[in-house]
Amino acid sequence: MPVTVTPLEDKPVGAIINLPEGCDDPSTLSEEDFKTVYDALMTYSVVVIPGMENLKPESQWKLTTMFDPTCDQTGAAYGHGKEFRHEKSVLRRDGMTIPYQPQVQVLGQGSWPAGHHGMGELTLRHPVHFDFHKDPLTDKEAFEEDKTRFYRWHIDSALYGLSPPVATTLLGIHVPPNSRKQYIHYDDTGDVLEVTQGATAFVSGANAFDLLSDEDKERALKTTVVYAPHPYIFISPARATSDGLTMVSEGKEMSLDELPPWEESKIKRLPLVWTNPVTKKHHLQVHGCCIHKLELPDGTVLELEDARKEVYRLMRPAIDPKHVYAHSWNKGDLVIFHNRGVWHSVTGQFKEGEKRLMHQCNIASGEDPITVF
Repeated sequence: MPVTVTPLEDKPVGAIINLPEGCDDPSTLSEEDFKTVYDALMTYSVVVIPGMENLKPESQWKLTTMFDPTCDQTGAAYGHGKEFRHEKSVLRRDGMTIPYQPQVQVLGQGSWPAGHHGMGELTLRHPVHFDFHKDPLTDKEAFEEDKTRFYRWHIDSALYGLSPPVATTLLGIHVPPNSRKQYIHYDDTGDVLEVTQGATAFVSGANAFDLLSDEDKERALKTTVVYAPHPYIFISPARATSDGLTMVSEGKEMSLDELPPWEESKIKRLPLVWTNPVTKKHHLQVHGCCIHKLELPDGTVLELEDARKEVYRLMRPAIDPKHVYAHSWNKGDLVIFHNRGVWHSVTGQFKEGEKRLMHQCNIASGEDPITVF
């Protein structure tokens, strides 16, 4: 029996993948079966393979590399280095590295005893909006009323010196019961999105592009995003908007001469729109928090504050509740998402004593995404 693909019903993105009978390691799929998985990922943007809680880190890494022949398949380069662990980076607390498989990160919440893949005692912290948003929820709202936020809409990428990964694999090893609900309130419209605790939210970059006016589409296709050098360090003193789309411009960013040494040649200048290699659809793909400038096709350059305002205007329609797929985690879910086709966000917060354990892998590509006209 070959791989089967079942699209999620009434969801804006997503499909369930069932492996052939007897296969418990997707990194060992035949070339034909893997092509089915790859095409499903490009078509549905997010695919879920259930029952993978025993997947080895080596297999997760190998599977992740299979989606991108241009990435470093030796394991020497993977995109999680000093940039992510720098003491001033906003990513510094988001995970720990498996020593013998450094391409795979351990994420989660709570204290874990020594012995997880040879690691010592672990203290993991789920990323929460309280220390990232300018105006966070109160404790009463978050822990008594079960309100929550999109933490940060983003694309997985260093966005400096390394090209964005094609795919990210995220494995739920220990997850809380998905019966507990939390609620995302949209300040500007009054809408409410119900999610399960710790759900990972996804929106389609293709849908975001389709929602633009014809004029905005034409301009977006020829617009270039310029990211800040060491962007996660650059934005570390600043705070985000309440929907996690971009940063509030208050002049709090680190000045460029305060950053670790950087090279002009490593600054990422990427198209605002990336073309899907299988569907040929255009995807609006931008990390609104890390943007530094926008170069418009008429030669106009929008600097930091104006660039943020413009990408916010373009991005905001795509996160309306009807366009969001919030994945409700079950133990053993292996979620693979097309990192060049969706944006995603952490949601939720955990109370003291609640725990979660996950493995994440993404590998920097060997080439930048492109727009095909």
